[in-house]
Amino acid sequence: MKKIFFLLILIIIPVFAYEVYTPSEYNYQDSGDKLLFVVDYSNSMGEYLEHKTKANLVKDMMNYIVPQIAPSTKVGLRVYGHTCNLFAYNACRSSELVVPLGFSNSNSILSEMSHLRPRGMTPITYSLKQAVNNDFDGYDGIKHIILLTDGGENCDESPCDYSIELVKKRKDIKIDVIAFNVHDDDDLAQLKCTADVTGGRFIEADTKAQLFRSMENLTQQHTQKDVEATIFSTN
Repeated sequence: MKKIFFLLILIIIPVFAYEVYTPSEYNYQDSGDKLLFVVDYSNSMGEYLEHKTKANLVKDMMNYIVPQIAPSTKVGLRVYGHTCNLFAYNACRSSELVVPLGFSNSNSILSEMSHLRPRGMTPITYSLKQAVNNDFDGYDGIKHIILLTDGGENCDESPCDYSIELVKKRKDIKIDVIAFNVHDDDDLAQLKCTADVTGGRFIEADTKAQLFRSMENLTQQHTQKDVEATIFSTN
């Protein structure tokens, strides 16, 4: 009888030990690089610049930039203004995480961008809120957003005001902004504020060459070190 009891103890102890130390209970912290592109697909991105729509210039630029992102960086893509809605409430929530953060996401990002079309409004603030509260949920360390837009907020919100409130609570979000062919002073001021208060950089780009250089500069910390730099002509 004692031998049977002893054998039962040997069987039961490992079972309890496994239940106490399951992998799901480990506190995993992901402190690696995280980069989220937030890209404008509002109606104005269908306007022509240098014989191409601005949306297609952005696609060309991303085709060049994204494959250079280091495999160790988790990268994702959120777009906004890519749907047409008759009601302002829906139009101002036209924002979607089309590629969640992940490693080696180049092909997925470029595939999604190949069929997106500019259609709607410019819900910048709503998109930033979604990125911060949802897309980065569960991630530690610094989270890097690169916002690319050809205009200011037109959904009765302020990305500047949101960023000011954000940094009062969190210090882990950096927002870089590329203002692509934006000429309205109020819009530029709002976008510059969004970058400045989060410790990000604000860059104005009015040509294809400036667009490429701007994104190269902002993604430099995430790119593979052995990629050769390319100089684009301003002609």
